[in-house]
Amino acid sequence: MNQETPIFEAHDLTKTFVVKPDFLAAAAAKLMGKTAASQVVRAVDNISLTLKDGETLGIVGESGCGKSTLARMIAGISDATSGDMKFKGKNYENVLGNTAEALKIQMIFQDPMSSLNPRHKVLDIVGEGPVTHGIIKRSEMREYVTGILKTVGLGEEHLSRFPHQFSGGQRQRIGIARALAVKPELLICDEAVAALDVSVQAQIANLFMDIRAATGLSMLFISHDLSVIRHICDKVVVMYLGRVVEVADTKTLFEAPAHPYTRMLLEGMPKISLERRQFLPIQGEIPSPLDPPAGCHFHPRCQFATDRCQAETPQLKTDDRGGANNCLRYSEIVGVELDDA
Repeated sequence: MNQETPIFEAHDLTKTFVVKPDFLAAAAAKLMGKTAASQVVRAVDNISLTLKDGETLGIVGESGCGKSTLARMIAGISDATSGDMKFKGKNYENVLGNTAEALKIQMIFQDPMSSLNPRHKVLDIVGEGPVTHGIIKRSEMREYVTGILKTVGLGEEHLSRFPHQFSGGQRQRIGIARALAVKPELLICDEAVAALDVSVQAQIANLFMDIRAATGLSMLFISHDLSVIRHICDKVVVMYLGRVVEVADTKTLFEAPAHPYTRMLLEGMPKISLERRQFLPIQGEIPSPLDPPAGCHFHPRCQFATDRCQAETPQLKTDDRGGANNCLRYSEIVGVELDDA
């Protein structure tokens, strides 16, 4: 692959879901002589992003912002409503239609227990994929799986055990081993540490970094935990109600966030410091995706919002920090402290 060709690209990616009215809504509408209309949810709204070869891209945002929906589209589990994706410059439909190419894109899920077959032993969970797809012979499976388990911090003694015999952290390691066993080039981690204890989260986060250093894997790391994102990722994409509101390299994002939403997210991030500070959570509730606000989706919760923010839909534009954001008032508010607005 050409060094300048990104390993993954998405252009104007959109995913909509049609929500049909429930029985009560339909009955109430019928009594009034009307027909209850279906509602459309834009879970992912015209998102474009690029992942370079060997890079780790973090995606953050509150629950319901569309992170997991985006991950499932990239993994090929869910079809996009519109837009297009490319893997190493190739059309995504062609990639997913070719088993050898599709194997290079693997996903690690949030709940390791539900993503592992409870009736299979670790040897089969990790080894069946590479055997089935001709990566190794069945006679080589035990030795091969033992080597993969060693990579994720498990041993040969774990081969004959079932998923329920492991702790949560160990099960997640098995899920990682299963993904690595088919030699992927792009690893999608959807809240891969969210269900684990804090101490185990750190171990798994360090494991991802070790794997990346050893293999050169490209990773898409989705999380609501900003401290994990800061530790692992090279670049960060911030999402809000299906839209990308800011893109920046990790150092820039955490030291000088540009979008009001990103700044408020970071204000609520726990910090180890002897200095007293006031905890300022983001005001208001995240709007329903069934009825998002007009204009900038964040304007009802933003202290910088003006009438323009309510009327004009913002577009993601390159900023002077080498990243991008969609704040209509970026040039006015960048560098302004939240308390000073």
